[in-house]
Amino acid sequence: MAEKKYKKSDIKLAFWLILPAVVAIAITAFIPLFKTIIDSFFKFTLIPDFPREFVGINNYIDLFKDSRFVESFWNTMYFTVFTVFLEFIIGLVTAVILNASFKLRGIVRAAILIPWAVPTAISSQMWRWMYNDQAGIISNILYTLGWIEPGTPILGTPGYAMNAIVAVDVWKTTPFVALLLLAGLQLIPSELYEAARIDGASKWKQFTTITLPILKPTIAVTLIFRTLDALRVFDIVYIMTGGALGTETLSVYNRTILMDRIFSPRGWYGYGSAISVVIFLIIGVFSVIYIKTMKLKID
Repeated sequence: MAEKKYKKSDIKLAFWLILPAVVAIAITAFIPLFKTIIDSFFKFTLIPDFPREFVGINNYIDLFKDSRFVESFWNTMYFTVFTVFLEFIIGLVTAVILNASFKLRGIVRAAILIPWAVPTAISSQMWRWMYNDQAGIISNILYTLGWIEPGTPILGTPGYAMNAIVAVDVWKTTPFVALLLLAGLQLIPSELYEAARIDGASKWKQFTTITLPILKPTIAVTLIFRTLDALRVFDIVYIMTGGALGTETLSVYNRTILMDRIFSPRGWYGYGSAISVVIFLIIGVFSVIYIKTMKLKID
C-alpha cells in the first residue's frame, strides 16, 4: 500500500496545532520527570544551605538494601496483581451482560457507575467505617458467616488489612473497567455473531473466536490504565490504614520519605526521587509487556 503524501502546508498546520499540547505536556510531565531523575543521583534536603552531594547510583543501591522499600514493593505488586485481575474478570462479565438487550438497561448502566463516581477519599472513609470491628456492617456480616472471630479488627490485623483494601478498590474501580470494555463490545458488528449462529457456533465459541480477538486492543488499553493506577496507589491505602500492618505501598512509603523527612539533615530528598523513578520504570515495564503480549501496533 502506497504511503500517502502530505502537502507542506498541511504538515506546518499540523505542527502548529499540536505544538500547544506538546508544550503543555513538556511543562507538566517531561520537565518534572527529568528533574526527578537528576535529583535521584544526589543527596540533599530542603534545609537552607544544605550541601547538594552527588552520590551516583548509591540511592538506587540503598533502595534494595532497605527492607521497608522491599516490603512496600511486594505489597504494591500484591495489590496490583489481585486488583487488576479481579477488576478485569468482573468488569468483563459485567460488560458482556450490559451489552445484551434487556429492560431498563440504561438505568442499570448508570447505576453501576455510582461506585466509580464517588470520590476515593469519601469511599475509603465509608468502607473504613463499614470495617469497624464494633459497628461495621461488613465486619458483622463476616462475624455472622463465621469467617472471622467477633471483635476482630479487619483493618487492624495483618493479612486482613491488605485484602480489605483490595476489596474496596475492586468495588470502586470495576465499573470503570466495565465501561471501557463495554465501549469496545459495542464496536463489534452484530453481523459477525449472526453469521456464527448460522454456522452453529455456541455462545462460548462466539465469545472466544469473535469477542476476545476483536476486543484485544480495548483489553490492552484497559489493563494498562488500571495497572498504572494500581502501581501508584496512594489515597485508598493512606486513608484506610496509613500504610500500617503490611499495607504500605511504594507511593505511601515515598510520601513518608518526601514529606515527613523532607527537612532531615540526612538528605532524604534524593532518595525519595529514586523511589519515584523506580515507580516510573515499573509502570513502563508493565506497559511494554502489555503492548508486546497483546501485539498492539503503536503508529
